[in-house]
Order: sequence, then structure tokens, then C-alpha cells
Amino acid sequence: MGYYDEQPDYKQPKRSASPIFTSIVSAVIGGLIVLLLSPSLTRMGLLPSVDGNLPQTTVGNKQVTSVKVNSDITSAVKKAAPAVVGVINLKRSFNFFETEELQQSSGSGIIFEKIDGKARIITNYHVIQGGSRFKVIIPNGNDKNQEVEARLLGGDQLTDLAVLEISDKYVTAIADLGNSDQLTAGEPAIAIGNPLGLGQSVTTGVISSPKRAFKVDEQTTTDVIQTDAAINPGNSGGALINISGQVIGINTLKIAEQGVEGLGFAIPINDARPIVEKLIKYGKVSRPYLGVQMVDVADLTQEARQQLNLPNNITSGVALYELEPGSPADQAGMEPGDVITALDGQTVKSGSDIRQYMYTKKAVNDKMEVTYFRDGKKQTTTITLGEAPSNLR
Repeated sequence: MGYYDEQPDYKQPKRSASPIFTSIVSAVIGGLIVLLLSPSLTRMGLLPSVDGNLPQTTVGNKQVTSVKVNSDITSAVKKAAPAVVGVINLKRSFNFFETEELQQSSGSGIIFEKIDGKARIITNYHVIQGGSRFKVIIPNGNDKNQEVEARLLGGDQLTDLAVLEISDKYVTAIADLGNSDQLTAGEPAIAIGNPLGLGQSVTTGVISSPKRAFKVDEQTTTDVIQTDAAINPGNSGGALINISGQVIGINTLKIAEQGVEGLGFAIPINDARPIVEKLIKYGKVSRPYLGVQMVDVADLTQEARQQLNLPNNITSGVALYELEPGSPADQAGMEPGDVITALDGQTVKSGSDIRQYMYTKKAVNDKMEVTYFRDGKKQTTTITLGEAPSNLR
């Protein structure tokens, strides 16, 4: 059984608020209003200003901070940049009234040597191609660049290299040449050049590939350094340096296609050295010559391998598919279908290896022992190298 507490049905009388309570609440509200409005009342002059001895709040820090930036990259650039110059290609233009000299192109170059009052500069062949006169812009700091006349010592279109010579009067730095054979993918790479003719600038990235095969033409493939450091028109002939400020490559070109970024290329400095030496000495590069058309064994189809009767363990080398009549290879008795696997006892895996060996280790009229397979049998012959025609140099 439940119980319910029923309350009588009546209304309680209303009580009026205490006068003391009302006074306290009014005082608190008034104080808050004055506190909130006091800054405005002070600015209007209705209230006295705050005593100067009281602590004041300052928004923001007005102190100027000077930061000295020093890193491996800035040190490398400081070391190498003074040896990187601008190159201007001038060409004479004739009309009915006068002969004028117009700037045909501009690029970059690297001062690598001083000797007998002269300084020598590596640049790209395409930077000087077609020019009748050349100028070099030497950076002297504080935007005070020195413009000097340059003489072309020689150029080589196949490797895209050329050498200029100037007076060493204004030269203050020579590039330190590094070792491009020791590069590894992922290590820092710094490009210094004269992009778009704007003046010396620096871009950074990494070595994407220390050795990338690049097809120059239908018959020639060369090895280049691939980097994602920005290389733009005008950077050509400039320096690709490592973190120690040593030149490891000569910037040469950039693939710029829709949807493709970060593909810059440089000629390895170790590959450039022998070419530069020949350009200084002879003004051109005379190359040894076999007189054959080649295809890499690695690119052959299984059907082609069967036709050549190659042993299963021969997975690399170069197959000959055409010989020029009367060429050194033809005179030595080689035939289409022969597969070259070694030169002077050194293994070759591709056509690039063959050209690399001949161009760096051999000269015109040198003898070279060739190891090859014919119809599955290993043979050797000795070839006396000829001189490549000018269109193949």
C-alpha cells in the first residue's frame, strides 16, 4: 500500500527583495561596466591616464634579429661560383647597308685552368655553335661583372663540348674538378649557371642517376649524369657540383615535356677531361673508327639470339648487323652477325661500352684485339683502328 504526501492547495505570499542585496548587485554591475569602458574613457579624456610606472603590454617584438646562415650548400656555392661565367655567342649579320653583330645565344662556362697569362673555359658546343665572336662575363661580386673577349680553341659536336680562352687578368678563381666515377644516387647536386641570361643563379637537388645512357643520334649513345636540380636554357655549360664544391659535371640539356619535370643532365667531368685535352691540343677530336652498325645483345629478341646461335651464358655484348665496305672491321675479316664481347681482354656489355673504351683508351691507328662469337664459337682478331669521318666525330 502506497502513501502520498499531499500538500495543501494554497499560494505562498510574494516576498520583496532585500534593499541590502539590491545595493550589492548594483555596485558589482556598475564596477564591471566602468572597468570595461575605462580604456575608451581614458582616450576621450574623461578618465586620467594610467601611471607610467605601471607595467605596460607591447604587442609584437620590435627587435631586429640577424641570422648568419652557413651550411654545406652555401659553402660549396661560395667555393665554386666565382669560376662559373656567362658566355655570349655573337654572329655577324649582313644587310645591304651595313654589317652588324647580333647576339645569337647565351650560356654558361667553367674556368678550369690558368696558364701563361691565359685562362681556359669549358662550355657546351651548342652554346658557341655558329658564332663568329664570343664574350665571357666574369662575376666579380656586388653585381660588378667583367666582360672580356674570348677565343675559341675548339669544339666537339658529338660530346657537346667546347673550350674558350681569355686573358687571366680578371680571373680570381679556378674550378676544382671532382671525380664523377664516385657518384651515388641520392647525394646532393648543385647546379650553377646563367639561366635565360638573367645572371648567375643556383639550383639544388640530388643525383637521380650517376650514369644514364642518352641517345645522341641514330648511331651514338653517351652516358650522362641525371639530376633533378633545375637546368634551364642558359644553364648550358655551367657547373654541376657536389657538396664539396667540386665540379662533377657540365650542365648540358633538359628534357621539358608536358607532365615531365626534374630531368636535368650533365656531362660527367671524367668523360669530359680527355675531350677537353684534345680540343686544347688539336682544336678538334679525331676519333678511332670501327665502321660497324651495332645493336646491344640485351635488346635482341629470343628469335634473333637463336639465329645468331649464341650460347646461353652470353647475355651481353654487341651484335654487328652492318659493316661499311673497306672499314677497319671489314678489313679485319669481321662479318654481320658477329657478337663482340671484349676489347683487349676487357668485357664490353653494350655499344656505349665500346665507344667509351675506344674514345678514352685508344687513338687513330692503334691496334685493338677484339673477342667475338661467330655461329656460337669464340674467336679473336686484331683491328687497326681508322679515323672517324667528320660527320661521326
